[in-house]
Amino acid sequence: MPDHKINPNKWIDLYSDYLFNYTITRVNDRDVAKDLVQETFFAGLKSMKNFKGEASERTWLISILKRKIIDHYRKINSNKGKAEVRINYNDAESEGDWLEERVSDPYDKTAEDTLQNNELGDAIYNCLGKLPEKQAEVFKMKTILNYETEVICNELNITASNLWVIIHRARTAMADCLKTNWF
Repeated sequence: MPDHKINPNKWIDLYSDYLFNYTITRVNDRDVAKDLVQETFFAGLKSMKNFKGEASERTWLISILKRKIIDHYRKINSNKGKAEVRINYNDAESEGDWLEERVSDPYDKTAEDTLQNNELGDAIYNCLGKLPEKQAEVFKMKTILNYETEVICNELNITASNLWVIIHRARTAMADCLKTNWF
């Protein structure tokens, strides 16, 4: 039977560094990362009664943090375009919307863009096939499938430090391969 006890008095000591490092790689802003970790702890306190003990405390807090990060980006994206500036012009020769004519639509993908994305995907999978089997598996699980470190370590029966050595070697090999085969 899982242990359903959690101890929020130790969260800061046990998990704050891990949660901050997890967050900073996703939001790239120290203040926002700190705020999101703090919000995670508050949300964890509010929903302690919902903790079932089916996962570790840290995994449970990470799942809350992931939702906080997603909410952060939703909020940012919902605010985009609200402060858009339009500059219309009207002269003897022409008339129009300056912004519309000079800013390309990032969602307007050309055949060239699609071809480039397909080529990159092919290059990535080609390079992945050149890695040793264990490196390729760890790289896929961590980078492509976004598995948690703990899950990968348990599934492959390796230590966390071994995982990070393998992932570092895989990423280095992938970067070298892509430089050679794609750029």
